[in-house]
Amino acid sequence: MTLTFAPDTDDVFPLILIEKGDDAAIDLLPDHAAAWATANGFKGALGEVLVVPGQDGTIAMALAGNGDQAARARKRFGFAAARTKLPSGTYRLEHNLSPKDLEETALGWLLEGYRFDRYASQSTPQAQLVAPEGLDAQRLEAIAAGEALTRDLINTPTEDMGPDHLEDAIRTLADGHGASVDVVKDEALLDANFPMIHAVGRAASRAPRLIDLRWGSAGPTLTLVGKGVCFDTGGLNLKPGASMGLMKKDMGGAATVLGLAQMIMALDLPLRLRVLIPAVENAVAGNAFRPGDILTSRKGLTVEVNNTDAEGRLVLADALALADEETPDLMISMATLTGAARVAVGPDLSPFYATADGDADALRKGARQAADPVWELPFWAPYEAMIEPGIADLDNAPKGGFAGSITAALFLKRFVTDTPRYVHFDIYGWNPTAAPARPKGGVGMGARALLEALPEMLDL
Repeated sequence: MTLTFAPDTDDVFPLILIEKGDDAAIDLLPDHAAAWATANGFKGALGEVLVVPGQDGTIAMALAGNGDQAARARKRFGFAAARTKLPSGTYRLEHNLSPKDLEETALGWLLEGYRFDRYASQSTPQAQLVAPEGLDAQRLEAIAAGEALTRDLINTPTEDMGPDHLEDAIRTLADGHGASVDVVKDEALLDANFPMIHAVGRAASRAPRLIDLRWGSAGPTLTLVGKGVCFDTGGLNLKPGASMGLMKKDMGGAATVLGLAQMIMALDLPLRLRVLIPAVENAVAGNAFRPGDILTSRKGLTVEVNNTDAEGRLVLADALALADEETPDLMISMATLTGAARVAVGPDLSPFYATADGDADALRKGARQAADPVWELPFWAPYEAMIEPGIADLDNAPKGGFAGSITAALFLKRFVTDTPRYVHFDIYGWNPTAAPARPKGGVGMGARALLEALPEMLDL
């Protein structure tokens, strides 16, 4: 798996990027290359590749199609498909792209090199690219590495990615960047006042835990909270088999904030970072929490459990309450939380909620720059009554089926009372159909948009 740029050497082939229908660009090629392109019907379609041989039969250059504006709008990282079509070698991109488009093109090239090969060998692209001039190559490589970490964590099945393995992965990440890690687990969760994390995870054979990573000694404070439900059976409200099949990805929120944390630490951003991961399995056993139970949270709010399959918001609530006690400058939670979000925006968009308009604006701009699409949904106060059952302060699964993502976000917001700036992402964490630079499987959502937006959000 190659997620870095190649060194610039004398043995590099030109890779000429051509817009669809740009006949003038083809006319500017050397005569033999223009004739070869015409003879082979090269049109510059998105991801199209044509290798141009020299007189001795070796590679002289390669042409890559960049499509037209409509094609690029329909497919992010479309150029990345060229990487797998090119023969082995090192290439230098010749282009007339804007800085934004060049960054997306180069990042897509790197991400096309990702393969999940833990359990079976995978063929990898043999073509390498010299970092295009004008780009911050180190930054793009750090982003690609963070995305690869997220994908690896999500793709790994729960047998090898339970709460204990997730803790090990976080400790490895921390060791690589000089961060510290504290863990509270099993019965100690009750002593430390994390009752809902304990309740959700107590039925599993691997102990529930809260993992707390800290990094940085100066600058504004940023706390990331990621849902770490390593597998979700639905608990006593057992999921049907078809719905359980992808539940190894229910820790996608944790995986995504860890990928973002890796980017932040690798780039040495001037901030103080805290990452909180409630890591559990929602299992079925005699001591599983039950529908109808009323749990008392760390915040002191009581929660009626009307569906044990709405467990993610319970473990997040205790972690958010802890984070809120420090009142960071910015708090962000990420979770694979509701099917309602998928119904609303599908698997490709990352819906988010923000208490501050400025943060929402920064995220929208960051998403456009990073080719990481997001969509704002509202913390809609008139729906607050939907999460108030009367018998307890809150309902973890309000009946009726309306506005499920919004009511989940409102539930979480009840546990963030002292921190004025809070952003919540309700992500999917899975790419259901293979696409350039985005193979089928685990995928980070929202992390690149956040990384791009953080300088504005935190005045870095």
